[in-house]
Amino acid sequence: MAAGFPERVIHGGIGKWQQEKNHNAVLDFSASVNPYPPVFTWECDPGSLSRYPDDGYHMLKDTIAHAYRRDPEEICVGNGSIELIRVFCQVVLKPGKKYYFETPTFGEYDLSAQLAGGARVTDPAQSDVRFVCNPNNPTGILRQKEEMDAFLADAVAHNGLLFCDEAFIDLADPNQSMSGVRNPDLFVLHSLTKSFSVPGIRFGFGFGEPELIEKIEITRPPWSVNAYAEAFALEALKHREDLARSRTLIDQERSWLASELTSLGLEPQPSSVNYILVECNRAVQDLSERLAQGGILVRDCTSFGLPTCIRVAVRTREENRMLMEAMAACSH
Repeated sequence: MAAGFPERVIHGGIGKWQQEKNHNAVLDFSASVNPYPPVFTWECDPGSLSRYPDDGYHMLKDTIAHAYRRDPEEICVGNGSIELIRVFCQVVLKPGKKYYFETPTFGEYDLSAQLAGGARVTDPAQSDVRFVCNPNNPTGILRQKEEMDAFLADAVAHNGLLFCDEAFIDLADPNQSMSGVRNPDLFVLHSLTKSFSVPGIRFGFGFGEPELIEKIEITRPPWSVNAYAEAFALEALKHREDLARSRTLIDQERSWLASELTSLGLEPQPSSVNYILVECNRAVQDLSERLAQGGILVRDCTSFGLPTCIRVAVRTREENRMLMEAMAACSH
């Protein structure tokens, strides 16, 4: 690797790779997706595969605009939210520009900003871009909208931009979303992956001022949203209200799972979303490896700077029981 070039970010969601490597079924608690996604039928017209997608994604943006009460010119789309993080940084963080984020948080902000030539600072008042993940990954902490409004006001006061990643907010409390706020110094990122439990369909979208959105749309690779992802998104966006049931069930399971983890002498941290950060009070590499040997994957949080923590997704009761049985066996 070239000297000074940043390293790849470590992510969860390695179930497919583990299954292909070991030829055994795995239960992946390292991927935080909705265990109770809305159920609906959808299809992709086979004829659409013989044509290039509409690179302006006019129908898709119109559908998003209707769902979120925004104008199509305020919406960008991409091949997953990470593509939009990369492109946003290419557009906004030229060499010499500065960025800020609190830790621990999602590692792609730092990597994308570095790749764009940005320099990290420790004071948000000195930054050109402030990244906020809400709810935060991996902590599960949800900031209230009033606090996000204050972050935005501070960014405006210091001639900066607020980048708000709300990939998990539909599984926490959408009333705290900034997606309805129109401000030239705000960009809000969303994703269907987590809320509809479709990590295999890469689709993300964002909201911002038309001038910024146009630059992002020019910079992203052409036709980056494929026909299958577009077809799914068009139908899924009609079922956002169904996520209320998901939130209720996730709340119930999260409480049960936190209680069970506590009974093992672990320290689950308060969470508002579909995963829990668990303080194990010891290095967790051995625990993660032993669980993986039994077909249970958890997120070792060492890469977040939390070497004594794991992050576990909230899944169905039966799956959560299997996790707790494996955890209990590993604690002896």
